[in-house]
Amino acid sequence: MNYQEEKALVAKTMGRLYLRGLTTATGGNVSARCGEIMLITPSGKDKSSLTYDDIAQVNIETGEQIGTNFKLSIESEMHRQIYLKTNALAVVHSHPNFASLFSALDEKINTHLIAETYYLLDEVIKVPYELMGTKELAEKVSTYAKDHVALLLENHGALTTGKTLLSAFDRMEVLEQSAKLTYLSKCFSNTNDISGDRLLAIAAMR
Repeated sequence: MNYQEEKALVAKTMGRLYLRGLTTATGGNVSARCGEIMLITPSGKDKSSLTYDDIAQVNIETGEQIGTNFKLSIESEMHRQIYLKTNALAVVHSHPNFASLFSALDEKINTHLIAETYYLLDEVIKVPYELMGTKELAEKVSTYAKDHVALLLENHGALTTGKTLLSAFDRMEVLEQSAKLTYLSKCFSNTNDISGDRLLAIAAMR
């Protein structure tokens, strides 16, 4: 199979991240799982103009690239390990401004300010620092991704997962919004956070 439709959606999602200001021209990566195949954006190409022809196919079990000879994203192993260890079908990794700022702060993103945020993200967890593109980073991120759909990668950026590319993208957009709201909330002496039974009720809706 050439997965033309699925590849086109991966490319479109990457372009949408760029248009929404959630990543830079060559930063970030997007992937989707199709059975035992991972479709992933390549390295070094303009992320705003990718087409299905630019998307690589990788065997999830072996890590071998299939049918193409693209320079793979340095985070391909991170995506692959997530698919090996979780039931995610899509992964979005990018460097949005406010979420990336919180990846370098000793403060948590507050997901209790807005109900939708807690519903979609639950708690945002920070993955301890490892050098980008390394097996050590892939191992840590994939381990944390077993229990969390939204992660901050310390001094690096953010990652979200989902059952579809749209859900993973939506979580990244909501994560960045939540980081911005958390930052802005510091301008006020207190906030009316959702707590207690209200949080439990939202969690029960998932």
